[in-house]
Amino acid sequence: MQDPFITALNTQKAALGWFENLAQNLGNIYTPGYREARSTFSDFINGTQLSELPRNTEQGKSLPGKAPTNLFIEGKGYFVVRKGDNTLRFTRLGDFKFDPNGALVNEAGDKVQGYLLGENGQVLNTQDSNASPSANNPNHQAGGTGHIPTTEIAMWVDPSNGKFFGKYDEYKVRSDGTILGIANRGKTAVPVYKVALVNFVNPGGLAEVEENMFVTSATSGDPMAGTGEVRSGLIEKSNVQLREQVSYLQQAKLQLDVTAKLISTNKSLLEEALRLVQ
Repeated sequence: MQDPFITALNTQKAALGWFENLAQNLGNIYTPGYREARSTFSDFINGTQLSELPRNTEQGKSLPGKAPTNLFIEGKGYFVVRKGDNTLRFTRLGDFKFDPNGALVNEAGDKVQGYLLGENGQVLNTQDSNASPSANNPNHQAGGTGHIPTTEIAMWVDPSNGKFFGKYDEYKVRSDGTILGIANRGKTAVPVYKVALVNFVNPGGLAEVEENMFVTSATSGDPMAGTGEVRSGLIEKSNVQLREQVSYLQQAKLQLDVTAKLISTNKSLLEEALRLVQ
C-alpha cells in the first residue's frame, strides 16, 4: 500500500522543481539567445517525479543588434566559435564584433569560425594553424561540416589607408553567410569568408556547458551543414513564450497548493491517530 504522505511529499518536490525551471525561463525571457528549459512529469510507485527534457530548440524572434557584425540565423543551424583552449562551442547567439586585431569574436572573446574563400566564392581547403582535433568532434576534427577545416574570420584594417585588407572600403554579409569585401563604390564585391553554420540530427541532444554555449553529445550526433540563412545586424531573442510560461506557472502553483493541502491533511490524521493510541 502506498503511503499518501510520502506520495504527496514526492509530488510537491517535483512541483517545486517545475516551479524553479519556470522561474528560470521567466527570468531569461529577455536574454538574447536563451533556450527554454522544459520539464515533464512521470509516475513512479511513490508519486510523481520531474524529468527534464532537452531545451527547446525552436527559433526565437529577431532583435535589432548593435552593429552589422551581429548575426541572426533564420532557420536551423548554429554558429561555431573556438574557445581560448582550442575547443569548439555551438551557439545561436550571434553577438559578434571585430576585436582590435580584426578577428570576428563574440562578447566573451571566442573566435567565430568560418571558411576562407577564393575569389570565385569556392571554399579553400587549406589547413588552418588553429585547427586541431576536438574531443567533442571526433569525425569533424577541425569544426567544419566534413573534413574542411574552419578558420577565424579576420577582416583586418590597413592603418595606412583605413581599408579592410588594404583594398576594401566596407564589407557585407550575404544570406548564405558569405562575407564580401566591397570596393569601387559598390561596383566590386569579392567573397572573402563564409561564416560556418552547422546543424545536428538531434539538436535537442546538445549539452549546454555554459550560458548559450553547447557541445556535441552521443545523442546530438556530429555536425552537418546548417540550412538557415544569415541576417546581418540582428540577434536572436529568447525563445521563451511569456503567455505559455504564465499558464504553466499557474498550474505549478495549483499543484503546490494541492500537495500542501494533502500534506496538511495527512499530518492532521497522523496526529489524531497518535492521540487515540495514547
